[in-house]
Amino acid sequence: MPRQAPDQLVVTRATPEDWKLVVEWAAAEGWNPGLGDTACFFSQDPDGFFLGRIDGEPVSAISVVNYSPDYAFLGFYLVRPDRRGRGHGLATWKAALAHAGERTVGLDGVPAQQDNYRRSGFELAYRTNRYGGSGPTGHPAPAHIVPAEAADLDALIAYDGTHYPADRPTFLRNWLTANNHRALARVIDGKITGYGVIRPGRDAHRVGPLFADTADDARALLDGLTADLDGAPFVIDVPETNPEAVTLATSLGLTSAFATARMYTGPVRPMATASIFGVTSLELG
Repeated sequence: MPRQAPDQLVVTRATPEDWKLVVEWAAAEGWNPGLGDTACFFSQDPDGFFLGRIDGEPVSAISVVNYSPDYAFLGFYLVRPDRRGRGHGLATWKAALAHAGERTVGLDGVPAQQDNYRRSGFELAYRTNRYGGSGPTGHPAPAHIVPAEAADLDALIAYDGTHYPADRPTFLRNWLTANNHRALARVIDGKITGYGVIRPGRDAHRVGPLFADTADDARALLDGLTADLDGAPFVIDVPETNPEAVTLATSLGLTSAFATARMYTGPVRPMATASIFGVTSLELG
């Protein structure tokens, strides 16, 4: 059997067990990954996670998760710090991106990398700012807020689909019910006017998604989601394309921590962008 050449990168699919290491890398970068994200992420596309190894040792990672025949999302693009600058990231990127086939691919990347992503066929759609702060204490329970499981699940999935480039029922069924995830919907006269999810992260709870018809709906949901935090920190990733979402975040005393750039390789279906108050996650869109 021929031996692998020294320093030769081999890219293979990763398992959930493999991905525990990648989550640690993400935490070291300050990405504040959700504590239970891996199982939910793999439920959408178990074949969409990749590791680059040298002599069997992981040095790079990326995910390219297929949501539909038309859309995929790229995330977790990481190279171990001591192995950077040697082309391992780009090699991993090229090997994994083939998994998307002819689909339009989205990503959330740091603005400084926009030119690199553009050279790979991505174009800027909008920017997202992460806002963070302390959860409120002692506010009254908001009206018309119910646990997501009390709402019509099919209607909730359909509502989500108007705010995302693809239908994602498999992902949502896991995301809404995962351990330590709190999912709430706002229902008025039998109609869903918004929903949101909060989950624990390494450094702060993360809210996402937060989709709502109006700023009042979004505020009620956010009040409900953060009601039990008792002053603990939380963050929400807010698209600049929704001024009301930015106003809501700043009115609550949240401050912007960092920005990302949402980019796509091609067209995506129309979405209710004015109703997106917080994206689901920067890792899976």
